[in-house]
Amino acid sequence: MSTSGTRVASRRPGRPSRRRAQTTADARLVVQAWFGTRLVIFFIAAWVMVYDHRSASDVFGNWDVVHYLGIAANGYAEANSIAFFPGWPLLVRLAATTGVPALVVGILLALVASGFATAALYRLGGAPAAIAWLLAPTAVFTVVPYTEAVFCAAAFWAWERATAKQWGAAAVLAAVAASVRVSGVFLIAALAVLALTQAGAVRDRGRRLLWLAIPVAVVAAYLGYLYVVTGSWTAWLDAQEAGWARGFAWPWESLKHTLAVLEPGAYADHPEWHWVFLAEIISMAVGLLVTIVCLVRRRWGEATWVGLQVVAFGTSYWFMSVNRAVLLWFPLWTELGRLVPTKGRPPAWRAALIGVVVVVALVVQAAWAWLFYTGRWAS
Repeated sequence: MSTSGTRVASRRPGRPSRRRAQTTADARLVVQAWFGTRLVIFFIAAWVMVYDHRSASDVFGNWDVVHYLGIAANGYAEANSIAFFPGWPLLVRLAATTGVPALVVGILLALVASGFATAALYRLGGAPAAIAWLLAPTAVFTVVPYTEAVFCAAAFWAWERATAKQWGAAAVLAAVAASVRVSGVFLIAALAVLALTQAGAVRDRGRRLLWLAIPVAVVAAYLGYLYVVTGSWTAWLDAQEAGWARGFAWPWESLKHTLAVLEPGAYADHPEWHWVFLAEIISMAVGLLVTIVCLVRRRWGEATWVGLQVVAFGTSYWFMSVNRAVLLWFPLWTELGRLVPTKGRPPAWRAALIGVVVVVALVVQAAWAWLFYTGRWAS
């Protein structure tokens, strides 16, 4: 009996040790994936600068970066610039007071925020989920001065804290997310559903909902500001429609307008539009599938988070920027993470398949970065 007891005693301390070793290995792999994907995206930028003789501002300062940096420097001075929420330009402006150029500040902040978003996904879904997000086709938008990285960092951690029933922290993080982009409205709605469906007494549910008054106040403050400036409660919607053709359309009309881009000869001067808008349709299908999966699994808050965005994109003039919004859908990445076994050594065929998927993902990611850096339409 003493021998058996000794054997059991010798095993027990080893189990936590093995778990710690596995956790360390997983965390190291996620960090390596973060560095590796950032390296690929920056390599494409360097290649474009050398091959096309472009400056760093020409490469990193395309599309909405111009608007964000313009707001950071001059406020809402340009027409329709109010379509962009103030949180990100304000953060860039504050950080640029250090004397570092605003473009560089934006890139550095995006890099740091992408790291925080990765850490949150690691907490939510483990290493596979975090790595899947890092390999997303449109990951270039988590490196350049766009809102995706900082929003994902705030939103993912808000959800992580809410699931841990730390609703005060979740509300503050949701408020940060809501200051950055309109997607914060959908986050508030999803958190409200989570607050109501999370286990606890009625009093607890009411307390959780009260915490969400903080991010609601942030959105209300911006809408109030726009009303004072423009005299219209629909100023934000009007700016979206005037600047980016995001007026209301029935879902079948939205799909029809998107399919029109794919017709032979359409937008012949922009050949990349064909496959980018095809990807928009695929992204919409993915969003719908993720929503259904969440509903089947009775994850009502997550279904609300993705489903509301699918509805919003599906009732716009056409499917636009859905490819970027996929980065925000943490339920997608956690579901993908579930497909990768984390225990034991995978068979050779599965390891080879994962390797092929990673290589293909990096190639697509590099191609998408090239689109953005060369000023082509990249969603």
